[in-house]
Amino acid sequence: MNTYVILRRSGWRSPGDLETAAERSRQVGDEEMSDDIRWIRSYVLEEGGGSVGTVCIYQATSPEAIREHAERADLPVDEVIPVADTVLVRPDPE
Repeated sequence: MNTYVILRRSGWRSPGDLETAAERSRQVGDEEMSDDIRWIRSYVLEEGGGSVGTVCIYQATSPEAIREHAERADLPVDEVIPVADTVLVRPDPE
């Protein structure tokens, strides 16, 4: 599997909508596509007007698998970017 960044701008009207979408994403990834995709983490973006977007880190067999997962889970996808390398300066803050 390769690592990808998925950009989802202004995908949800509220954090509650995002929470519901996250559960769908987890379910589809774990139960329907576990051989093709693995959700690693997401960063929630303040988009203004109360809406939120995300920058998500996934491992997947291909960009097409990411788009299929998003379609099955009813998630927006603005951009899928392959990760070339990782530079870890500090662990993510809690």
